[in-house]
Amino acid sequence: MFRNLLSRLFEEAPDPKPLATEDAEIAVAALLVRVARADDHYNIAERRRIDQVLARMHGLGLADAAERRSVAEMIEAEAPDTVRFTRLIKDRVSLDDRAAIVGAMWEISLADNHRAANEETAIRLVSGLLGVTDRDSALQRQRIAAGR
Repeated sequence: MFRNLLSRLFEEAPDPKPLATEDAEIAVAALLVRVARADDHYNIAERRRIDQVLARMHGLGLADAAERRSVAEMIEAEAPDTVRFTRLIKDRVSLDDRAAIVGAMWEISLADNHRAANEETAIRLVSGLLGVTDRDSALQRQRIAAGR
């Protein structure tokens, strides 16, 4: 299953099709894991927050969200560079949903109450690659920080 999902996520198709719902959820979860791991301190607070974000975004129970995160951790570890990974999401996910993904990345980054430069750099890079402007990313960060 893991290999099949990995090949579906990274298949080179001339006309990319939208991802199946579960595949899209795992691709987004893998991106959240990548941001959380950017500072080399992937801790329990970040894992729990990823589970909460996935549950909220996709209407899942926490157990299902944790299962998706677990698969996403494997996908993220095997995924090629961030550029190719974000291109996949950009090509197959709407701009509004990509902005929400950036908000989720900020939420994960701030989950441990510590602003890490590596995570912030990763979010800025990913935001640009997803086609989300710096301004919209900053607005997402401010929204998340205000809601804490």
